[in-house]
Amino acid sequence: MTDPDADRKVADRKVADRKVADRKVADRKVADRKIVLDVRNLTKTYISGDRPLTVLDDVSFAIEAGSANAIVGPSGSGKTTLLGLCAGLDQASKGKVVLAGTPLDELDEDARARLRNEHVGFVFQTFQLVPTLSAVENVAVPLELRGERGAMRRAAELLERVGLSDRLHHYPTQLSGGEQQRVGIARAFINRPKILFADEPTGSLDGQTGGAIEDLLFEINAEAGTTLIVVTHDLELATRTGRVIRLRDGRIVDDGSNVKIT
Repeated sequence: MTDPDADRKVADRKVADRKVADRKVADRKVADRKIVLDVRNLTKTYISGDRPLTVLDDVSFAIEAGSANAIVGPSGSGKTTLLGLCAGLDQASKGKVVLAGTPLDELDEDARARLRNEHVGFVFQTFQLVPTLSAVENVAVPLELRGERGAMRRAAELLERVGLSDRLHHYPTQLSGGEQQRVGIARAFINRPKILFADEPTGSLDGQTGGAIEDLLFEINAEAGTTLIVVTHDLELATRTGRVIRLRDGRIVDDGSNVKIT
């Protein structure tokens, strides 16, 4: 006569062993594909009043090194929250983010900041330039924070690359929106990042200027071989990438190459 409790324990143990084996296989696949960003079962919940509000719900994906990707979705779908978690700007309620081979949940705030400075670049919709610094000083900031020599020289070279060699010593208020975003792009690439997050990079620009900024972003990204993740409402911009991840209500509803978005 068999013991039902013992049989159930054996079955549970087999399920647990199978999950561990599956995770090891997944980890080997991640390593083989040179994954720079691995997101596993990511969930973010806030307390709104006396109720929990889940803005990301069990999101998982992996981003290959050197690839160009877009995250799209309507307002409130969780795009910006997801970007913040992937970059270590916020902490998840559940799940795990492995950025450049480092699990973010194992780092304190200072260590996450160092990791970002070493491996991550950002391009923001609102440019996020320091108003009291000139263009070349803004671009040099990430390298100066690392104490590297030649930061100003490297910054000047990048500003020349983005077409602003005659604006090195202009302050943000003296630059147009398109020029400010060019400064932002130069700053994003100065630390030679492994991954670049662009949050609505053309959202504050007119169509013509935005198109030129898109071209510049993709050109420099291809030259540098950086992994690109663009968060955007602009479906035309999204389809310029090799992969589109679509969010709705905090969940991934579509994920693939050359996805037709409706």
